[in-house]
Amino acid sequence: MDQESINRRSLIQLGGAAAAAATTGALLGPPSPARAAGPDRHRPPRRLKMYVGTQRRASTPAVLREFTRHGVTHWVGYPPAPPLAEGRGYWLPSEVEQTREFAEQNGVTLDMVALPLLTSSHIDRDPRPAIMLAKSPERDKDIDDIHKMIEACAIAGVPAFKYNMSLLGVLRTGEVPGRGGSVYGQFRAADLPKNEPLTRAGVVDADAFWERIDYFVQAVIPVAHHFKVRAACHPQDPGTPPGGYRGITNVLSVPGGKGLFTFLSLHRSPYHGLNLCVGTLAEMLWNPQREIYDIVRRLARTNRLFNIHLRNIKGRRDDFLEVWPDEGDIDHARIIRILAEEGYAYNVDPDHVPDHPDDPGGKQAYAHGYGYLRALMQAVESTLDR
Repeated sequence: MDQESINRRSLIQLGGAAAAAATTGALLGPPSPARAAGPDRHRPPRRLKMYVGTQRRASTPAVLREFTRHGVTHWVGYPPAPPLAEGRGYWLPSEVEQTREFAEQNGVTLDMVALPLLTSSHIDRDPRPAIMLAKSPERDKDIDDIHKMIEACAIAGVPAFKYNMSLLGVLRTGEVPGRGGSVYGQFRAADLPKNEPLTRAGVVDADAFWERIDYFVQAVIPVAHHFKVRAACHPQDPGTPPGGYRGITNVLSVPGGKGLFTFLSLHRSPYHGLNLCVGTLAEMLWNPQREIYDIVRRLARTNRLFNIHLRNIKGRRDDFLEVWPDEGDIDHARIIRILAEEGYAYNVDPDHVPDHPDDPGGKQAYAHGYGYLRALMQAVESTLDR
């Protein structure tokens, strides 16, 4: 269908009845502190439904074969960037189909694609900033392009896309030496530069940020629902300190209160969900070792987790290091077990691996991540009936 054949207004109206009426409590039900504090006592399913996945780019069969050698079965792919210079800002169905066929011919399932806009780039470097700047009518044109890409995914048989709604990008304040000469990214809110200029977004407080997010959700999710394509939003990484940073207050960097659960409540569609990064979730918490497991379970019970990034940190909100997955504060085996018990059925990807000068591009580090994930899944699966 062309643009005129997508009646966006009617789709949004159809979806409106399913929109924001939910509250966080109604969506999630009561928390389960006893479960968080003690052993998990559910009778889990007999087999895991999740997969070892990756979101790394791959333009040649050799790279996809590298993935499969290390146990990766599902991929977050990247169809060709739309030719903006030619006046087209969206994928054609044939381009998404080619990406799916490229994956399948090399032994990998294309589980999700990354939108070519609403990426993790900083708003000052974003070539298509209108949606996040709340700039009309440009943002409506970009949203129309997203509608066309959702339709292209449906035609091509790709069930999901990921995106994020960030203005600041991924903030880090330094690096520290790590295991085996590797380098860990560090974030300390106290070390953020003082008196930094505003971004081109100007001042965006929490209310203004929520208004932009809600505008997008109400315009896009009814179309995703219509075409049965899952939309997975990555949380903002990391949280901003009180009063914000460079005029921006991140709102998708807290779980409770007005945060991730509120985001899920903006629309009741089962196609509106999260690309949940466990590392980013840990960064949101003042006591992640105590708090994170119950939050992951509550999020998983919404059935709106469509992709998982599994990385680890040492520390807490406003002060943490990104470390190797097997040495951080979060018990990843417990995370995998919770996801298994709640029936999570999509990718689990390594993410933000430590750097090393002998490992350009992170091939070794990601190979470690794939093997670690596969071993975790096998170990958890072997104990599910115990």
